[in-house]
Amino acid sequence: MDLDTPMGMVPLSAGGSARTGATILCCNCGAPIDGTSSAGALCYDCIKSTVDISQGIPREGTLHFCRDCDRWLMPPTTWVTATPESRELLSLCLKKLRNLGKVRITDARFVWTEPHSRRIKVKITIQDSVADGVLMQQSFEVVYVVAYQQCRECAKSYTANVWRAAVQVRQKVTHKRTFLLLEQLILKHQAHRDTINIKEEKDGIDFYFAQQNQAVAFINFLKSVVPVFVKESKHLISQDTHTGVKQYKYSYSVELVPICRDDLVALPMKLAKSIGNITPLVLCHRIGTAVNLLDPNTLQTAEVSSDIYWRAPFAPLAGAPDMVEFIVMDVESTGVRKGKWLLAELTVARASDLGVNDQTYFARTHLGGVLHPGDSVMGYLLTGSNFNSSMLDAIEESKTYGSTIPDVVLVKKHYPNRRRNRKRNWKLKRMAKDEGDLLPKATDQAKMDAEYEMFLRDVEEDEELRAALALYKNTKKTKAQDPDAMSVAETEMTVDEEGPKINMEELLDDFEELDIQDKA
Repeated sequence: MDLDTPMGMVPLSAGGSARTGATILCCNCGAPIDGTSSAGALCYDCIKSTVDISQGIPREGTLHFCRDCDRWLMPPTTWVTATPESRELLSLCLKKLRNLGKVRITDARFVWTEPHSRRIKVKITIQDSVADGVLMQQSFEVVYVVAYQQCRECAKSYTANVWRAAVQVRQKVTHKRTFLLLEQLILKHQAHRDTINIKEEKDGIDFYFAQQNQAVAFINFLKSVVPVFVKESKHLISQDTHTGVKQYKYSYSVELVPICRDDLVALPMKLAKSIGNITPLVLCHRIGTAVNLLDPNTLQTAEVSSDIYWRAPFAPLAGAPDMVEFIVMDVESTGVRKGKWLLAELTVARASDLGVNDQTYFARTHLGGVLHPGDSVMGYLLTGSNFNSSMLDAIEESKTYGSTIPDVVLVKKHYPNRRRNRKRNWKLKRMAKDEGDLLPKATDQAKMDAEYEMFLRDVEEDEELRAALALYKNTKKTKAQDPDAMSVAETEMTVDEEGPKINMEELLDDFEELDIQDKA
């Protein structure tokens, strides 16, 4: 062959292209794949069918739930609160799965199940690298079985003598009016939710707690609503000689001030000058974080804080059982007003003296805005009364205040035609207490009912007191009676009653009484 002979160039066909990579066949199904980016000579479909990135992650689990306190167990010993299908419950479910930290979680959500099935389903989506440059994503479901288990705190509550802290609330008075108010405040703010037992004693109530910090929080609540004096004591129950750890039982004695609303108080002369130079003979018109006092002759107000009172405590001069009913004969307003009070000069007579004698009394009162001639009013009769009080004797011997002691101190308006235990459109909740061996006698029960009725009347008459309490609608239906069985007492009840009434707009719905009834 002649080397110098020219040779022609063969042109590249129009459909030809430059080679970009090696093409190989899948070792499993024979599909052509790119050999430079394939993982183990497998196509993507074969990788999904043969590789399981969720291997080692369990598909079933168990969640422990306490039915008494509605809490979930977070191992090993922690109990947490979580609502159904919440972020807290989802986090608890994910923490129960092993080997989940080796992969990346991209999504997790709840799958609906029947509420009574005691099953919780969670759909989880994860990602993981199966080879160089190959990222695989997979979704699967995990089923959790809800198992009931009682937590340690609830188990203790059903066992006797397991409390660690006791708060003994006492008040040295002959009635329970302050405890009735305190009970409503505790119920409204749910301050008793951590108690394991509530026991009623002779002069008060005992609250038992499983932890000391719960008792301290309850005492702080009492300090925020009433003036109290607290004493603490502790008793050693066990000790570890190796580690020095000691276990104590704590007891807190909480004493309430013996002064109640509407009490007549004779202040020490020095204390009366230090709180605004108020007249020593005053009325207690409110009990809050301090004792609020009112001079009905001048409408001057003052307050005695808890620290000042317990530095030099004093007892009330007279209480609600000592009040006497008076009839207003004449009213003359002075025009002096302070808030809801209006100063007026009244001429009153005892209701028991009407038709017997003509004895009348002159009084200055703060009730000028609500009293009219012919109304009934409750008050304290000082003339001819022996109170056996050294502070009142000091006021009578004083040159400044001896001549200012009135004959009558009027306290509040009275509605004599208002029936006792009448049907009300509202109600108050009561706290469940363990009476123990102190079951009330028939006479004591009648006294307690009378005090509770007086407290309900105070709630009706005082708007400020109602604002601090939680009043609920009374939805109980009266039983159907025979229309022919009409007595004289029932015919008298048709007359409109006196006294203030509470509007339905101020009442709350009691959801505990709501139930589902089948329609006929």
